[in-house]
Amino acid sequence: RSKKFQALLKAPRFQAPTAPWVRKHGRPRCAAPGAGAHGRSGAVRCARAERCGVAGRSGAVRCARAERSGVAGRSGAVRCARAERSGVAGRSLPRPAVRTPAAAAARPGHGQPGGRPAGHLARAAAPRSLLRAVAGRERLPHGGGGARLRGQAFLNIPGLSSPCRPVQYLAQTLAKPGISFTGHTSVKSIPFFITFIGLEFAVSWVQKRKLPGRINDGISSLSLGILSRLPDVLFRSVDLISYIYIWDKYRLFELPWDSPWTWYLTLLGVDFAYYCFHRISHEVNILWAAHQVHHSSEDYNLFTALRQSILQKYTSWIFNLPMALFIPPSVFAVHLQFNLLYQFWIHTEVITSLGPLEWILNTPSHHRVHHGRNPYCIDKNYGGTLIIWDRIFGTFEAEDAKVVYGLTHPVNSFNPIMLQLRPLAHIWNTFWATPGFCSKLSVIFKGPGWGPGKPRLGLPEEIPVITGKEVPFNPSVPAYLNCYAVVHFAVIVDFYTELLATVTVLSQGTILLRIGFIILSLTSFGLLLENRSKAGILEITRCLVFIGVYKLGYLRSQFSSLGYAYENILWCQTADFIAQLITV
Repeated sequence: RSKKFQALLKAPRFQAPTAPWVRKHGRPRCAAPGAGAHGRSGAVRCARAERCGVAGRSGAVRCARAERSGVAGRSGAVRCARAERSGVAGRSLPRPAVRTPAAAAARPGHGQPGGRPAGHLARAAAPRSLLRAVAGRERLPHGGGGARLRGQAFLNIPGLSSPCRPVQYLAQTLAKPGISFTGHTSVKSIPFFITFIGLEFAVSWVQKRKLPGRINDGISSLSLGILSRLPDVLFRSVDLISYIYIWDKYRLFELPWDSPWTWYLTLLGVDFAYYCFHRISHEVNILWAAHQVHHSSEDYNLFTALRQSILQKYTSWIFNLPMALFIPPSVFAVHLQFNLLYQFWIHTEVITSLGPLEWILNTPSHHRVHHGRNPYCIDKNYGGTLIIWDRIFGTFEAEDAKVVYGLTHPVNSFNPIMLQLRPLAHIWNTFWATPGFCSKLSVIFKGPGWGPGKPRLGLPEEIPVITGKEVPFNPSVPAYLNCYAVVHFAVIVDFYTELLATVTVLSQGTILLRIGFIILSLTSFGLLLENRSKAGILEITRCLVFIGVYKLGYLRSQFSSLGYAYENILWCQTADFIAQLITV
């Protein structure tokens, strides 16, 4: 070997040689100082690899340079501390190397400080970092030489014969079960939700000397929100996958993603698509059966915003597909999330009016009307971010008399499964009880108030009159039971966030087991808050199931000490419930 290469080996940190030197002398092997280079058949060792903790299945230390270039030894997959910190280990989710077209043609490893290859961007943490990179020229982690990802950038993906564009990689990544842009966003939004809910409680206490909701209704809303996100853990993301497919196969033309007019047009397009879907969800019975979950709360606060349907997402994506003919997916994805997040803060009573903004934006005052069951509130104010669509199409109504919230025919339950499925059972029974094929179809596709001989949306005079003396469904429950439900629900939220954070490295069996336990827990809490007679038996079953799966290692908390404390509490509660049953 030359003196120049020997000097490089003695450096504190190995630095890749420059491109001309590589072309002249060949690509050197990495070796530990003083140990010499191994032959082709031997394992490559170096001090940097040992510091990174990179090892194959057989225990042989692999070179960090080989790991960065996506090369794994014959004995197995390469693992490193950086991959494990990202929640990715082994073969469970390969991290693609991202390069520009110029860098893809060049040899990696061209003289970067600290051994970082020139033009070689680090593996993108799909889908969020990739979306930001496609949409905004963001510098990805460890971007060598200040390289930035452009719209024409390519990705080197393990398993693909040739580089592909970011949109194609985004589609393939989101097509994997357990990876969802919306699900990823929901995890990142949890601190945002908690902060605003706490702020609403503080302002309501200062204004009215009372809290803006009830414990039972709040836990019910949060349970429905968690239940609505669980399918994203198992199934593919429908909204973005379908959008990207139409964009890739059938787009008519491509608007420039970096033009402000593209972003303004997407804002209007996403909001108009939401208005159309929202209105149809109120005027078609089968769609209303899914959407009514959001209206089932008799309180109106930020908890209500999280009260979502498990089925609604599988029909809403259809209304966004026309935009896929000309609007880039990255721009659409940003506005889709913005539209949903905007609607969170308008579910509150602590804000009365926003003045001139009431003419353009959908505000808390306008949305309170939408959630009311007063006759003047029915089927009004469908807008998401903007209220202009309601003013144009004649569905706007200003807030007037005091709004009474909830459904015209309340479900009177805190059981999330009952709230999700009972309207579908009602449609099923009405469908078979209605004579005539056309009438049966009308039961499904006409309004919720339709009946034989009635208009499509039913008769307005059949809407129950509001007297102002309506009492929300609020069973009497002991204070200790409310505290018990709050504490155990907080632990279930911890298990839920931990599931979303580690879903890419869990087996399908473990994922199904955790989802089943979460659903069992949410159902048990709902029955406890209704003070049902058989709720104690279900809670004992839940406690025993938890202890079993926790002991076997299928359930993990982000806080290890909390898991052990929760186990001890469950043993005490199980003994207490058994003692109560024996006493009765």
